[in-house]
Amino acid sequence: MPMRWEPFLAAVQERGEYSSPAEAERGIRVVLALLGAHLVGGERTELAARLPDTCALVLLNPLPAHEPLSADRFVRATGAWIEGATDETAKWDVGAVLGVVADAIDDDLMNRVLLQLPPGYDLLFGRPRR
Repeated sequence: MPMRWEPFLAAVQERGEYSSPAEAERGIRVVLALLGAHLVGGERTELAARLPDTCALVLLNPLPAHEPLSADRFVRATGAWIEGATDETAKWDVGAVLGVVADAIDDDLMNRVLLQLPPGYDLLFGRPRR
């Protein structure tokens, strides 16, 4: 069953310490659009099914990535899409959104998502691999 929008937004707002829901929503949309560009197949579809409809639409309709971004480049790309962001604030945005995404899915799906991404994304999701 997918997570509802209001609890998802509230969790990102709390985790990211955003001053408003609109600020949290901006981060959600940017991070999920970039993530969706890097995931394919069943994992992207299954992840979308576990997230609120608003998030699923963003995740499922990205522009395809031309090349996989390293975790550091993913953070920098996030910062490039958020007005006034720095590398540090972008890292905070990514961690807030992906941390809530990781909490919304089980370990099996999390592992399959991470297999599609370059090394280092486990830390962005707050799920360091051993």
